[in-house]
Amino acid sequence: MGNVLFTNVRVFDGSGEHPFTGEVLVQGNRIRQVGRGSRSVPGAGATVIDGAGCTLMPGMTEAHTHLSWNNAGSLDAIFRMPPEEHAVFACTVAKTYLDHGWTSCVGAAAAKPRLDVVVRDAIEKGWVPGPRYLANSQEIATLGGLGDTNPPHVDAQAMSFGWVVTGPEEMRKAVRMFIKYGVDLIKLNLSGEEMTDTKAEESPMDEVEIEMAVREAKRRGKRVCAHARSDLSVRQCIKYGIEIIYHASYCNEETLDMLEAAKDRHFVAPGLGWLVNTARNAGPWGITANSPLGIYYARELEVAVETMRKMVKRGIRVLPGGDYGFAWTPHGQNAKDLEYLVEMVGMSPMEALLAATKHGGEIMGRPNELGHVKAGYLADLLLVDGDPLANIRILQDKNRLLAIMKDGSFHKVPDATPQRQRIAV
Repeated sequence: MGNVLFTNVRVFDGSGEHPFTGEVLVQGNRIRQVGRGSRSVPGAGATVIDGAGCTLMPGMTEAHTHLSWNNAGSLDAIFRMPPEEHAVFACTVAKTYLDHGWTSCVGAAAAKPRLDVVVRDAIEKGWVPGPRYLANSQEIATLGGLGDTNPPHVDAQAMSFGWVVTGPEEMRKAVRMFIKYGVDLIKLNLSGEEMTDTKAEESPMDEVEIEMAVREAKRRGKRVCAHARSDLSVRQCIKYGIEIIYHASYCNEETLDMLEAAKDRHFVAPGLGWLVNTARNAGPWGITANSPLGIYYARELEVAVETMRKMVKRGIRVLPGGDYGFAWTPHGQNAKDLEYLVEMVGMSPMEALLAATKHGGEIMGRPNELGHVKAGYLADLLLVDGDPLANIRILQDKNRLLAIMKDGSFHKVPDATPQRQRIAV
């Protein structure tokens, strides 16, 4: 579109300061200038978007994304979709995230070895619309652990949504294979999940396997993340420098002390959306509220919320990302996590928005380019009808996103009425 000037907007700039009335000039794919007040930025020759007092904010980052989770009702059903249809489905999900204002996403595991890489590359080539995306491996799992959904008489890799290994040499081979495929991240399943044979508070992966995975990944400049619900698994993340920690429900005080001491090196995405919906809304898929699993997940939700409250007070970075993509957590509901962070964890709306913007840029590995409305930053911007600081829930309504810009181009073009758009002279 060329140069774009947003005027008459309330700018939430991602710094933590209160929004201000101002103007923002985009040139190419970057923010050129941010001004306070009206007519503070020259806009000659630019397309001018009159925001009519709406909020202009950075695009959001979803920290726990499974583009290839296919809204299925079980773990093993994730893998069963044929690969051709699965790739197409994942591309439609990528568009869904961008439609809802998530201009960046951190892949938290793919359902098949190359799915995340293929979708990321298709987005980058402009073949399909989608967010900036960090492509992940499959979940690397131990035999019989979370990710191994095969019956005993079937080969370990035949039908599982995870990549199953035993021992450090199999781990080395798996990590090298995923790096060859082009992933940005390596995912390890360090704990179990209550609905599987390996429970959430178990930690099945041997430390020699973990050490091998991290060493091989970091040798090639790749980052590591982990499914880590148990206390021991979180300690393993800290010990081995696993940067992105998913869930972390069962941390004790000593582990929280360790994590606080290393808080500049780690991110936590608890996946509250998964816990809330599995405990309360999975009845049609066999997990009723009064069933053993429903009762368990309600308990873990209570524990996780208290753990996250403690983390926030300690200054540990807790980010939105709710493990969406199951039948009872369908893609597109992701902004509910911001509500959970406010209503359950006790974050202020400002803290929740910073988790999705400022800290989002940090977890993407681009803190000097993403997550702020600031000169020189990439132009990933949302024009929001309303004030998310007054009502965080408005971000759940994609119709309230009047404009969505990624990399200086509109994914969603604002209403081209005289009040909204004019050409400067």
